[in-house]
Amino acid sequence: MKSHSYRIPLFILMGLLLLCSHTLKAQSESTFSLAQLVDSAQKNLPVILQKQALVKSAQANITDTKNSFLPKFTVGDEISIASSNDVEGAFVPIAGINRAISSSIRAENTYRAQTGNIASAYAEYDLVNFGLRGAKVENAVAYANLQQADFNKEVYIVKLQIGKLYFNILKNLYLLQIDQQNIKRYQSVKTIINALTGSGIKPGVDSSLAKAELSKIKVSYNQREGAIKQLKQQLSFLTGINASQINIDTLRKDDDVVASHLFGNMVDTTGNPMLEYFNKQKMLYQSAETMVKKSYLPKIVLAGGGWGRASSILYNDRYSSLVNGLGFQRFNYAAGVAITYDLVNIVHRKDKLAVNRFQSQAAGYDFEQQKSALRNANAQAAEAIITAEQNLNELPVQLQAATDVYNQKIAQYKAGVINLIDLTNASFVLYSAQLNYVETLNDWYLANLDKAASTGNLDLFIQTIKR
Repeated sequence: MKSHSYRIPLFILMGLLLLCSHTLKAQSESTFSLAQLVDSAQKNLPVILQKQALVKSAQANITDTKNSFLPKFTVGDEISIASSNDVEGAFVPIAGINRAISSSIRAENTYRAQTGNIASAYAEYDLVNFGLRGAKVENAVAYANLQQADFNKEVYIVKLQIGKLYFNILKNLYLLQIDQQNIKRYQSVKTIINALTGSGIKPGVDSSLAKAELSKIKVSYNQREGAIKQLKQQLSFLTGINASQINIDTLRKDDDVVASHLFGNMVDTTGNPMLEYFNKQKMLYQSAETMVKKSYLPKIVLAGGGWGRASSILYNDRYSSLVNGLGFQRFNYAAGVAITYDLVNIVHRKDKLAVNRFQSQAAGYDFEQQKSALRNANAQAAEAIITAEQNLNELPVQLQAATDVYNQKIAQYKAGVINLIDLTNASFVLYSAQLNYVETLNDWYLANLDKAASTGNLDLFIQTIKR
């Protein structure tokens, strides 16, 4: 950025810096810098706290994913009472009831009750999963990174919103001060008119015209005060600070505002949260694609267990006391290695990969769109800065000229050379020049704010704006 210096006339500088007294008038208000307002929003705004909780949830999910691959170990004990009749032949198990494969020990049906007890312990571990564990953990990490990027993006957006509100409030405070100066000018004119009217030099109608102009300026002042209160209410919503307690600090400058000194070091950064979110989203879909590929590979499982059984029917076809079926009479164990693979996985794998591939493509387009939008925003901000700087070089000349004209018109009006219309026109020109200066200065700050946001330098910008 080129170095530009803008000479602010002493009268406008003093007028703007009189805003410092605004703080002293409101003893119940606290003064906040831009950085303090941003810090308060990060601690109090519910949407930021929500995003923060989602980050912690995603981080906990990483641990949960890692632990999901621990060996499975289950134990159970079942005591039952039932009849014992069955026939020869295999069957497909029906959910909810396990039937004995052996046939009945009697030719006839018997519905006499018998008791049984079975306790078992079973352990299973995926001995080889062909990288599925690593892919799932990587996907969980990618999801946590996306949630963190989403949190950072939300904070970044809130910082930008607060920055715009901060400068809009500041602009309206400056404009309020200009309205105060304008009211004082018309009050002074009214005093002059009253004196001249009393001596018969000026007609009484001038007094009425001055009163009307003064009333119009007071209306503008009231509207400006209302606008400031509304902006403070918006700031209160974002920061959690009561609107009645908010009073932003004013920018204190020397005679010169040097653009290159304040914001000239802003260059594009690779860590822009507005862009990083879409990059992390793309990485999540890519990790999901890897996980899909690993999910449909075979599994080699190591399994083992043991169990004990009892029954009130004895080995010699004798129904004994039901109590005899409550203990343990036989014990067994088993261990083995199994490989499992669903032959239909080829179809599932193809379908899932197609879904993730298109999601990855969409995320890539989102990333490019956001990158293009930030590049465009940066270019627009740069043009706005150039325009504002050119105008800031011209406006002090306009302000000085308008001030000189107004002072001349006051003297001419007192001498009776001009009428009140000429004087009010000169006052309006001065008032307009003051408004233009404040509006342009605010445009310059907002353009630098937009440039900071688009280049990833928003935090640097906020730290630069200090009281």
